[in-house]
Amino acid sequence: VEVEARSLPMELSEKGGVENNGFVQNEAFDDKETDTSSQEEMPKTCSVDVEPVAVEETVLKPYAGMPKEVLLQFSSQARYRVTREILFWLIIAGAVALVCATIAIIALSPKCLDWWQASPIYRIYPRSFKDSNMDGNGDLKGIQEKLDHITYLNIKTVWITSFFKSPLKDLGYGAEDFYDIDPIFGSMRDFENLIAAIHDKGLKLIMDLIPNHTSDKHRWFQLSRNRTGKYTDYYIWQDCMQAAGSVIPPNNWVSVFGNSSWQFDDVRKQCYFHQFGKEQPDLNFRNLAVQQEIQDIIKFWLGKGVDGFSFGAVKFLLEATHLRDEPPVNKSQNGVIITAYSQLYHDYTTTQVGLHDIIRGFRHTMSQFSREPGRYRFLGTDDDEKEDIEATMMYYGTTFIQEADFPFNFNLINMKNLSGNSVFEAVDLWMKNMPAGKWPNWAVGSPNAARISTRIGKEYVNVMNMLLLTLPGTPVTYYGEEIGMENIASEGVSEERVNSGPVATLPEKSPMQWDGEVNAGFTEGNSSWLPVNSDYQSVNVEIQSTRSNSTLSLYRALTLLRNSELPMNRGWMCYIWNDSDVFAYVRELDGLDRVFMMVLNFGQESTIDLKAIVPNLPSEAVVRLSTHFSNAGKVVNTKLVKTEMGEGLVLEYKPAKPVHTMEAFQGKCFVAEKACYSKALGLLYVNC
Repeated sequence: VEVEARSLPMELSEKGGVENNGFVQNEAFDDKETDTSSQEEMPKTCSVDVEPVAVEETVLKPYAGMPKEVLLQFSSQARYRVTREILFWLIIAGAVALVCATIAIIALSPKCLDWWQASPIYRIYPRSFKDSNMDGNGDLKGIQEKLDHITYLNIKTVWITSFFKSPLKDLGYGAEDFYDIDPIFGSMRDFENLIAAIHDKGLKLIMDLIPNHTSDKHRWFQLSRNRTGKYTDYYIWQDCMQAAGSVIPPNNWVSVFGNSSWQFDDVRKQCYFHQFGKEQPDLNFRNLAVQQEIQDIIKFWLGKGVDGFSFGAVKFLLEATHLRDEPPVNKSQNGVIITAYSQLYHDYTTTQVGLHDIIRGFRHTMSQFSREPGRYRFLGTDDDEKEDIEATMMYYGTTFIQEADFPFNFNLINMKNLSGNSVFEAVDLWMKNMPAGKWPNWAVGSPNAARISTRIGKEYVNVMNMLLLTLPGTPVTYYGEEIGMENIASEGVSEERVNSGPVATLPEKSPMQWDGEVNAGFTEGNSSWLPVNSDYQSVNVEIQSTRSNSTLSLYRALTLLRNSELPMNRGWMCYIWNDSDVFAYVRELDGLDRVFMMVLNFGQESTIDLKAIVPNLPSEAVVRLSTHFSNAGKVVNTKLVKTEMGEGLVLEYKPAKPVHTMEAFQGKCFVAEKACYSKALGLLYVNC
């Protein structure tokens, strides 16, 4: 069959072939390409034998840029549909698995430590920290100037004692105005600048609030003594008998400072009650209007940005209404005039029924300001019950009703003598009485106790700081303890000079020693409100920051260890050993392959065999930190651990078995925020 060459595609189409229009030339284009001037005739015909059975059917395959109609032809085919469905369900399964894993991690992860748990607290007596205006008194601007020192210590929480406007009797704890700053410390603008600077540095601020009493200069008291409206019963008034020109009080109640706790007022012609000085009348907390006043004060300062409160003297908030005499400690003194606070059992003037309802009210108000993430408001109670540990623990609240995050712990300050046994007893007393799941805290100094160096000796300063910063819970450091400051001598310190109340509480409030310059860098003025300690040229921040073997350098190393090692900030604590010289304990975390053992000497030189005490203890351990700085990094034989007087060791080793799981130590181990570590995932979990 002869066909024209240009008719071949048509022939193929007729024979069952597939025409590809993509290769058909344009007719016009073909005509153009024809050379009409050529007389030579192009071949016009060719002979092709085409049999229908010989033409192989062309198979259509997917190709890039195929139109929608072609794509739909393929998408319905089984091999493409099944593949697509498999991929779809894999994606769904992966997403579900990811969501489930996220939920599981959240459910199994322990609660993050809050800011008041994660960092030590640095307590400042503002009049003695830093003077910014050369008047010899520390102030709020001075604290702001020295915030870098707080961060240098690896601390993120500052606790400032009372700075309300006050006549400064009893060191300023009797407020004349709860809504204002005492001019000696600065202005409200200074406070606002300070708290802004504190938050800018990522720090938190706790302030003191003593709700029990006011100053007798307070507006409320002036209105109450004149029986003005609702203020008439803002304080506790009782009729007094007068005989022979002297006042006979309603009962035998005695103030903390001694003598009768009742004071006659010439204006009202009645006696008012005061648990502390006569210039500090007690508020009547059985009056709901008084409770509301304190709630409003709390809201005011929280609105200013304060992160928490330490409520002081709260055990004194309520008194028995029957006004019976309190029983004397020595029964033979019945009927005798008692003048000392220690001579009575204070059954009717402390910790009365209803007290904890008031504190829960404080907690409720603060919780209203804790709803924003990261803005939890801390509540601490600053009451030293001393002999009554159960009364102290009640401030934690219950499982269902929260009160204080913790009552401040003064056991280590109240020790009557120093030894390994006494330190163990002070620690154990708190830990075994603390409600399950609550958080402990520790302090070795305060504005109302002699400094460590003075109370127990310079040689024990470093080991006490090591104890403070390696125990579980929140450590509280009183300013100056990080450099080992001592009390000043009481001679020459008089009430007339400082106009601040009891002289006995002043030696531990001497000005902070910043450097070796005049007045220790505390003030550029001619003098300070209290004398600077005579040792300031060798005991100061500047000189100790340059020495690797200083008290300050060890303090910083301990805070860094606490902040960076999981066993130190949320792990188990187990008592290992205690005797007259040594107290030893471990900090460990399930799943973590390192344990820290503290061996602290509070007596004389001692050698102990730790390997005989702790089963499976490795024969060697590394000294992570030591109060004798040259020992850091050394390896010690655990069968022969020697410590000198006042020496402390932080030993690190890899455990064969956690101590808290050993039968020999059951009942000797405690954990507040239980967690375990997964080495594979590199995270903490709780179900362990």
